[in-house]
Amino acid sequence: MSAPTLSIQLAVADLDATEAFYAGILELDVVRALTARGAPEHLTLRRAGGEIIFVEEEAVARAHPLLGERFEEFPKGVGMTIHVSVDDIVGAYEAVMEEELEIFYPLERKPYGIREFWCFDPDGFLVAVEEQKSKGA
Repeated sequence: MSAPTLSIQLAVADLDATEAFYAGILELDVVRALTARGAPEHLTLRRAGGEIIFVEEEAVARAHPLLGERFEEFPKGVGMTIHVSVDDIVGAYEAVMEEELEIFYPLERKPYGIREFWCFDPDGFLVAVEEQKSKGA
């Protein structure tokens, strides 16, 4: 696999909760990466030339103490939205509802033909979930 053209690292409270949301509920290909000795454990979500790397806040704060202080000052996810496409939009929406995660916009068909919903992940990052382009458009 070639190197991604864009990587974004997000600090999360709990890797297990993050993995349960992205891999379990949304059924995305999230990989718990093997790390070098001393490197923090992390998750990787790769999509179309880009990746999101999820690392626990504690690990980031240990490596970068000044950043750790800022976790208290600034809420996560304000001003950013993670957009993902899923194979089963109805199943993903029902799973989010079942887990009682906050829905920002309910599941609906947009004027351009794609069904989508927006919700918050366990860390408060806003996630726009849409169906695969080849389905239902």
